[in-house]
Amino acid sequence: MSKLIITEAPEKWNLKFNGVDLISPSEYFSQPKYQESKKFKIINLCRSHQYQSLGYYVSLLAEARGHKVIPEIATLQDFRFPSLIKDDAEEFDVLIQNSLKKVEDNKTTINIFFGQVENPAYANLGVLLFNLFQIPIIQAVFVKKEKKWQLQSLKPLHLKELGKEDYLKLEEALSFYFTGKKIVRKKYSRKKYDLAILMSPEDATPPSNAKALQKFIAAADKLGFNTECITKNDFGKLVQFDALFIRETTNVNHYTYRFAKKAEAEGLVVMDDSNSILKCTNKVYLHELLVANKIAVPKSHIVRKDDHHVPADFNYPLVIKQPDGSFSKGVKKVVDEKQLKETLKSLFQKSELLIIQEFVPTSYDWRVGVVNGKALYVCKYYMAQNHWQIVDWKKNGEHREGKSETLAVEDVPKALIDTALKATALIGNGLYGVDVKEIDGKFYVIEINDNPNIDAGVEDKIIKNGLYTTIMETFVERLQKR
Repeated sequence: MSKLIITEAPEKWNLKFNGVDLISPSEYFSQPKYQESKKFKIINLCRSHQYQSLGYYVSLLAEARGHKVIPEIATLQDFRFPSLIKDDAEEFDVLIQNSLKKVEDNKTTINIFFGQVENPAYANLGVLLFNLFQIPIIQAVFVKKEKKWQLQSLKPLHLKELGKEDYLKLEEALSFYFTGKKIVRKKYSRKKYDLAILMSPEDATPPSNAKALQKFIAAADKLGFNTECITKNDFGKLVQFDALFIRETTNVNHYTYRFAKKAEAEGLVVMDDSNSILKCTNKVYLHELLVANKIAVPKSHIVRKDDHHVPADFNYPLVIKQPDGSFSKGVKKVVDEKQLKETLKSLFQKSELLIIQEFVPTSYDWRVGVVNGKALYVCKYYMAQNHWQIVDWKKNGEHREGKSETLAVEDVPKALIDTALKATALIGNGLYGVDVKEIDGKFYVIEINDNPNIDAGVEDKIIKNGLYTTIMETFVERLQKR
């Protein structure tokens, strides 16, 4: 998707980025190529965005043409109601206080250029405000009242309000926005698509290790992607990309879900999509979905906070599952009624519903990796040593994992693959990992993961780089169909 910077007198700007064209509003309004294609992403840097100005009409026509534009008309309208902006500011009060605690005056003004600020102490605040409000240049004014900092005003700044030094800061911020670095990096050949991989450097158990991420990037490069790894601080950059690949632990009550929703709204191809995150990260939903569609699951029962009744035919030990647990967290085993009551009391502090299952001991769980409705890989994940789960979490936060074995899809029971494909078809056509227990030759679905583990040396052991290529090919296929 092509990128445009639109501003009056573009010849006066010293902006050169691969894959980015600098044009005037009149060119954008009149040239047929900007009317006939929806595949444009636009940075509107006109001198003003006031109602019925040139800048206003650039954003208005961009939205009418189906282009992705910063700023959007709705965002500009929000700034007409300062009280709403101040209400939003209350949600990040701690960050405001921490960022401004060393300011000696009772008033300070911060100019934010695409999330970049001059004072490093305000860096996190600048990124947050840009991510929230998606305005190229924002001026935030804070005042201290009764020893506490408050947002007094937040407004868009227009080019006509900038001095010569501000233009230099804007050019540097644009360079960082487009390249991820404050100095222009070496030129790369223009690829057809731009892919963002969302990951977290702080994640103790990421879905993909560093080597796997490198392999994803290499596969994407061969298929025509410029690829950039982004983090939670890059929400405002999503508009730059054509596709988003989420490679960190997801949850509905988490920024990964907001990233997926935002990317979908911007027209990106997203894996895994917000609908899959919503369905897969809640075990109560999954249980009901699987049971309703007659897919075998271990003997289970949903208990409510106001009704702890467990069916009489359930035998100990039992497994209690928190609906949104992941990586074996939020799953407890109890051996008697006393332990059951204590565990329910603890877990009900976080959820109104829980799942109880009869414990079925097995030496390993099957994992079938599925993408686009086809089986991609199959693994056996063995239980951690002297533990009943694949991952053994210690009280200090450390963990041990069991061994794994990877098998060719054609070498495992057909009934296993059929079960996994039938289960994932209920969710969507994204990338999933289906956990299955085999009991007396029958297969029971434990859960479906929307961002399954793909680590170099494990899941790719059989088909090698073909695993990464297949997933990237899925992105290409979906982009071509847009």
